[in-house]
This record gives sequence, C-alpha cells and structure tokens, in this order.
Amino acid sequence: MTSALRKYNNLTQRTITGLLGAAGIITGICLSEWTYFAIFFIICLFSLLEFYKLAGLDGFNPQKTFGTICGIFVYSLSFFIEKQILPTKYYIIIFPLVSFVYLIKLYKKFERKPFTNIAFNFLGIFYVAVPFSLLNIAVFDNGEYKYQIIFGCLFILWASDTGAYFAGTFFGKRKLFERISPKKSWEGFIGGALLALAFAYGLSYYFDSLTFIQWFVVALIIIIGGTFGDLVESLLKRSMEIKDSSDSLPGHGGFLDRFDGLLISAPFIVAYLKIF
Repeated sequence: MTSALRKYNNLTQRTITGLLGAAGIITGICLSEWTYFAIFFIICLFSLLEFYKLAGLDGFNPQKTFGTICGIFVYSLSFFIEKQILPTKYYIIIFPLVSFVYLIKLYKKFERKPFTNIAFNFLGIFYVAVPFSLLNIAVFDNGEYKYQIIFGCLFILWASDTGAYFAGTFFGKRKLFERISPKKSWEGFIGGALLALAFAYGLSYYFDSLTFIQWFVVALIIIIGGTFGDLVESLLKRSMEIKDSSDSLPGHGGFLDRFDGLLISAPFIVAYLKIF
C-alpha cells in the first residue's frame, strides 16, 4: 500500500494517508474501548521503535527492546487501571520494572557512555509512552469509557495541522522558529489556530463530555502544545541530520512526525481536565 502511494506527489500522498489513517483511528475510537486500546497500542509501539531507532542513528546504544517493552507495558497498565480492571496501586510496578535497565547494562560488554544510553531508555518512555498512557486517564471517568474526549482532541489537532499546512504554504512569509524549523511561519500558526478553534466551537455543540470553555481551553493547549511538540521533534531530527523519523506514513514521514503534537499536548490536557 505504502509503495503504491509513492508514485504520487507529496500533497496527494499526505491527503490519502491522512484520510485512511484518520478513518481507521476514528473507527477504532468509536467502536469500543478495546479497539481504542488496540489502535493506540500500535501507534505507541511504532513511535517507540522509531525513537530508539533514531537514538541508534546518532551513535547511542539504548536497550531498544527493553525500552519498547517498558513503554508498551506502561501504556497497557494505565489502560487496565483506568478501566478499573486493576487497582491503582499497580502503578508502582513501573518503577522497579524500568530500573532493570541498570542491571542489564552491568552485564553488557564495555560501553563508552552507558549512562547516556540508559538516559535515552528513560527518555523514550517519558517522551513517547507516558503521553499515550495519560490519554487513558482522559478517556476514562470512574471506569467508564468516553470516546468523545479523544475524538475531539484528535480532530482539533488535525485541524490545527491542516490549517497550518495550507496557510503556511500559501501565505507563509514570517518565520516562526527558523533556527529549528525553517518552513514554519506565523501565518501557518495563525491559520492552524483559527481552524482548530472553529472545530472546538463545533465540537462543543455536539459533544457534552466537556463544556464550551473546556473545549476552548483544550484547543488552546493543542494549538500551543502541538506547535511546540512539532518543534521539539524537529530539534531531535535536526540533531541527527534527518528529515523524517521514518517513511512508514507516505506524505507524513513516520509515527513520531504525525503524533508529535499529541506527545507534548497530552500531559497538559490531562492535567487541565483532572485539576480544573
């Protein structure tokens, strides 16, 4: 499928991949909590694999398999706890589990900077797995699955990305953060923000899981967090002198390229919804 899309130009690839991916994700989210779990399990898995692959390209040697297993475990554990299949006390398992990386390094052959590699193991879990795990906290309320929240957040994020892409392409002149991402512009940022806020306004009429004010604040978090999330991932790729995290999603790059905005936004969204 991906090879067949390569014959089209970037915009066509981006559109087809985006529509097919969005259809699959939205269908999974709306069907049940188990299909939601499966969809984001896959996204989390491939994002972790991409992150550790990037770390390897830059000369580091994290425990890729162990880090990926830990990240997937953290995501799965949070799902089962928030669904109230497991009690909250099981969150404590995370800490002894990830600590095994120290013991693994003791039995590895000589490494020049073992603690730098250990740090990348923790960074992969914290940067990728934790935000996806926090989504489970947002979509469950006393064990009850509420798809509207994740549904709305994704639509706002996609609206922001789409608005920024087209506004930046046609009107972009003033650079937003040229040192990190030369193509991003203030015009693109404003275009993405306006479309995201319009979607948030529409969602408040159809979804009553959040109030209008809550949808508005969530949209602001996604607009700002999504932009910084993209810049953070651009900084990561620039430090490794690569364009995309992978080529698994034609027109979009890899899973990290596609969901980088969610990785930074998710912690702030969950903190806002749970505290306020």
